[in-house]
Amino acid sequence: MPSTQRNVAEIEDARPTESPPGSDYQEKEPVREALDDDPVYSYAEQRKIIHRLDRRLITIAGIIYMNSLMDRSNLPNAAIAGMLVDLGMAQGFRYSTVALVFFVTYTIFQPPATILTRKIGPRPFLSGICLAWGATMVGFGFVQDWVVLIPLRLLLGLFEAGYFPGVVYLISTWYSRFDMQKRYAAFYCLGLVASGCSGILAFGLQQMDGLGGLEGWRWIFIIFGLMTVAAAILGWIYLVDFPDVAVDKHHWRFLSRQEIEFVIRRINKDRDDARRERWNFRSWLSAGADWKIWMFALQFFSLTTQAYALAYFLPIILRDNMGFSIGESQMLTAPPYAGAAIVMFICAWVGDKYRIRGPLLFFSATLGLIGLPLLGWAGSPAARYIGCFLTCACANGGIPTVMAYQANNIRGQWKRAFASATLVGFGGIGGIAGSTVFRSQDAPTYRPGVWACIVCNIVTVTIVIINSIIFKRQNSRAEKGEVVLEEDPNFRYTI
Repeated sequence: MPSTQRNVAEIEDARPTESPPGSDYQEKEPVREALDDDPVYSYAEQRKIIHRLDRRLITIAGIIYMNSLMDRSNLPNAAIAGMLVDLGMAQGFRYSTVALVFFVTYTIFQPPATILTRKIGPRPFLSGICLAWGATMVGFGFVQDWVVLIPLRLLLGLFEAGYFPGVVYLISTWYSRFDMQKRYAAFYCLGLVASGCSGILAFGLQQMDGLGGLEGWRWIFIIFGLMTVAAAILGWIYLVDFPDVAVDKHHWRFLSRQEIEFVIRRINKDRDDARRERWNFRSWLSAGADWKIWMFALQFFSLTTQAYALAYFLPIILRDNMGFSIGESQMLTAPPYAGAAIVMFICAWVGDKYRIRGPLLFFSATLGLIGLPLLGWAGSPAARYIGCFLTCACANGGIPTVMAYQANNIRGQWKRAFASATLVGFGGIGGIAGSTVFRSQDAPTYRPGVWACIVCNIVTVTIVIINSIIFKRQNSRAEKGEVVLEEDPNFRYTI
């Protein structure tokens, strides 16, 4: 329990004069006037508060996102498990069409998602749409005509559209700027590893072929859907609210009112935008005038194009390009995602410790510029498989970095809401592109798709260079008092 201090001098003494290396937990100075009953937390107590928040918010949000990624990307596993043959989808563009239509509704309905998350509340809204898409997934298991998959995928995109922008926005309201990338990495990593392991799980579920008179690929959809329904129930019980709303609620048990107030003070000291803002459509929409938001969104598009291309086609590429069997192709999807998770956490640790973002995106894009030529032109299957590792690390390892890059360089509740929706909306457009870049007529080398992904990495590198030049110049001008950045004289851009 925190000790109660009696004056400002004692408050200052209660805090370490310096944070341990790489840490952002401590409050170095009081954010408001100290009161007799104002609790002040030691560094160890602050860590415990933030870690309790991590266990509640990041874990539950990550579990739901894990199901989200598995549900949208288990199509290729079902495809090679017999769905293509049973539903006659091997002809023309049928498979690509089914994969693509998901992103039509997924992209269109993302912009209002952050608004609905705010207005309805994270727990009922996010867990409710999770329940809806879980039920939709179960329906996939009973389809008799491939055409029926199209409205089901449209429904899946509609329900999933709200989750990612809503939860990215929610996480950004609870953490200071240089705590975010590790949290985004942990959240995204749960989904990433699940995407890799979904092939292994799908291979196991495929062995249920004939059970209940259903083919193995149908059980893949049914079991994944039931897992999502269970995740929705977990979210309804454990998802957290926004800090400015939670502080006034009395049913919370994992953080006290005083501990939530500490989190709010910490955020206000970092970027001064934890206060609740009255809903204003003009304020929300006017954020679109900020050029930075579109630069971050374009980088996110470049990364998600590659990430979704791998999610939808990696098992097929392993089978067609490298000659592996169906079972081997499903099993061998996991190692590249495990490698990407390692790269992701290294980037997150370095980024938060040294307070950098752009150079890490430069690094991850470079991995792709090495891996993609290997995938497209290397002679041996082993070298092409290494190309899969590097490309997967590039795309998936860079996504949390872009999320933190954007969150670190904007201020304001509704601007943050608009930016989150825009970022993820461009991710949906990347999904549309990613579902079409590896065309069946380009098998087995898929070189046009490889070239498309190379261009995406060149775009990412170019934007990093442009941002870095402008941010350094603006920070220098702010230090001289020539400009005020993000309406806060103390704010500086993160390079």
